[in-house]
Amino acid sequence: FLLTRNAMDPHSDAQDVPRCDLCETAIVHNYCDFCHVNLCTSCIGKHISDGYDKHKIVPFLERRSTLIYPKCGIHQNKNCELQCKDCNISVCSTCTASNRHKGHNFVEVTEVYNEKKEIIKKDTKELENLISPTYEEIARDLEKQLANLDGGYEKLTTTLFKQGEQWQREIDFVINKMKSEIDEIKVKHRDILRKHLDEIKQIQSLIKQTFLALRKIEKSTDISSTNEYSSKIREFRKFPPKVQVTLPTFIPKPIDRKQLYSWYGQITPLSTSTKENVLSLKQPNTSARELLDKPEHVATIHTGHETLRSVSCLNEDKIWASGLAKDTKCFNIKGVLLQTVKPTLGMTLDIAIDSDGNLLYTLWKIGTVSIVKNGQTEVLITIQGWMPSQLCVTSTDEILVTMFSDDETQSKVVRYSGSTEKQSIQYDRDGKSLYSGNASMKYITENRNHDICVADFTACAIVVVNHDGKLKWRYTGRPSGTKNKPFKPWGITTDSQSRILTADFDNHCIHILDHDGQFLRYIDNCDLQCPFGLCVDNNDNLFVCEHTKGNVKKIKYLR
Repeated sequence: FLLTRNAMDPHSDAQDVPRCDLCETAIVHNYCDFCHVNLCTSCIGKHISDGYDKHKIVPFLERRSTLIYPKCGIHQNKNCELQCKDCNISVCSTCTASNRHKGHNFVEVTEVYNEKKEIIKKDTKELENLISPTYEEIARDLEKQLANLDGGYEKLTTTLFKQGEQWQREIDFVINKMKSEIDEIKVKHRDILRKHLDEIKQIQSLIKQTFLALRKIEKSTDISSTNEYSSKIREFRKFPPKVQVTLPTFIPKPIDRKQLYSWYGQITPLSTSTKENVLSLKQPNTSARELLDKPEHVATIHTGHETLRSVSCLNEDKIWASGLAKDTKCFNIKGVLLQTVKPTLGMTLDIAIDSDGNLLYTLWKIGTVSIVKNGQTEVLITIQGWMPSQLCVTSTDEILVTMFSDDETQSKVVRYSGSTEKQSIQYDRDGKSLYSGNASMKYITENRNHDICVADFTACAIVVVNHDGKLKWRYTGRPSGTKNKPFKPWGITTDSQSRILTADFDNHCIHILDHDGQFLRYIDNCDLQCPFGLCVDNNDNLFVCEHTKGNVKKIKYLR
């Protein structure tokens, strides 16, 4: 570094000693803090001989103690000590009197300098302490995602092939069952033919015996045997019916590749949200939101329902609420009634909001799921043999519906895309029912990782399955001295952290679980009475139905 610098800098020697800017040979002892020039003692007089009174000679080691003002491009030897606010340029005192800046406003450049210094200091701190570390974290996260990409897709492919193996086992089972049916039909076919063959052979044997007897009588001269002969030709002329047994046929059903693809499974599309990946300094980072030590009761909305069951967020300022009545109501956060929907048939059991802000509701006795678009109601789904109970809208705008059979002995979850059934979830790997079989309500929600979470009141459990319907875990409450009544979950919802929140009706509290079903804490300090339906808005504010009071409470529980 020294060799390179010495070769290029004429004011330094091999020992890197500064030289005078005027004579370029003598060692520097002084410095003009106004002109910013290195000076030896001999050259001081020469430097200040121009008669300019602004020169400030200081020892070299005390150099740069004053600010370096910009030189005026118009007036020689003038420094720009002012800033024209109208033109946004630096000017000298002479410039301020010119016609060019007549009537303009000026401020000292040092004031602008100090303001900019503060901005630079603040920006430097923000770059160093926030922005740069955040980008490093984003880069590490992306590198981690890239490193795990192959493994993730291998798991996806493995799951795909496992489904294929399961299909192959089922196909083999069907083929073997049909093969057994064919074998049974073959045995029956053979028995029919053999039975008729035996009958024919018996007749043939009788014909042979008769033929021999006739030959004998024909050669005989015995009058008695000849006269006693009785002809059987008429009987033999009655030929037996010809037996024709038709072989069974196999009629293959045509393979509809599109339908086969939908039956086989579903590959969810890539979900990319720049909102979550781009750094925002104005909004909190929801990926790191923590639980408040003490949740806060923010607002109460009086719905007028005597028994309130369900609440769903239209946005941060509006909610829909329904109860044991025909009308479903929309309120703003101040409790002002904005809209009412009344089904013409039946009573609303549950409600949900799709991504377009349309209201969906179930009519369990009628067996329908309806949608309200632009004030018009239409039946979206009609269900036969089962009665729909609760519903939710997934991140891909599909609909999950809990339902029970007409005889109230079975329950299941069905996924719909529009009005088309895509998936039915009812049994675990051992063929046992995942959910209690009676007609009790089973509230449902979908987690951010596409897990399906059901609050099974009768089973006293939260039942969570993955997107394919495979059981992941159950939560049956948490023993507590203060929560001494049985765990009876009703409403259920999930937040941006994939935490699960469920209403414990009898213990007047909310349980908060992580995505693996581990208990995190209660919300039990907001004077909740008989909590029922739940929902969370886009800012992770919790809305809770108080069943017997008919109120919806808004609660803040995250930092």
